[in-house]
Amino acid sequence: MNSNLIEEDPILTTSAAARLLGVATSTVQLWMESGAIESWKTPGGHRRTRESHIRALMNKVSGQSGNLERRLPPTPTDPEFLPNPDPGFPVPEEEAQRLAALAATRLVDSLPEERFDRIVRLASKVTESPIALISLLTARRQWFKARVGLPAQQTPREWAFCTHAILQDGPFVVEDALTDGRFTDNPLVLADPHMRFYAGVPLRDPSGMAMGTLCVIDREPRKLRASELQALMDLAAIAASEIEASGEH
Repeated sequence: MNSNLIEEDPILTTSAAARLLGVATSTVQLWMESGAIESWKTPGGHRRTRESHIRALMNKVSGQSGNLERRLPPTPTDPEFLPNPDPGFPVPEEEAQRLAALAATRLVDSLPEERFDRIVRLASKVTESPIALISLLTARRQWFKARVGLPAQQTPREWAFCTHAILQDGPFVVEDALTDGRFTDNPLVLADPHMRFYAGVPLRDPSGMAMGTLCVIDREPRKLRASELQALMDLAAIAASEIEASGEH
């Protein structure tokens, strides 16, 4: 039974999959890491997939305009989507896969969209916070897909409270940044916008990779009520679904 399955649907290496698709092996590796191609790792750490997954992918894009690489997630070559060799800030163990998945969304530096703007407006309102952001974290910066109450479009990654938030399984809350040794000398605390309070929820894709956060910020120390924190988590789930939908298009 298993022998017939293997014959009918062979297991492919990344090189074999690349030959079928007509792209570079490195491209297939990144598509696998980002989840665009269903795959798994062997005990030795090598990616494998089934021929049926590759055939299904080829059928999905057949008849659509443009070549295959135009229809699939971009191959990260920009340093923004490659792990920083000397980051100077904490990064997840799966930072390479996370950045590949973020590149696959095509959201960084994209135009404003009401579906995301609506979420930050609601987050600001339900938590009574003057600032709310959907923050996407590249290797070098945090870029705001949507924002309310903050003129800046981005900040350096090393300044980002969200860098710490994506390391958490749940919400990350800083009630008073001036009493937290991780942030007392942070430029966002010492200068405009003079952050004191932060609450962020990681925005994870189906494989668990955190693209960034939905966060709210205040210029005064404070706490969130349980109902406010739950509302922030619910809105973060909606934001994560919208990000996932972006990667499917």
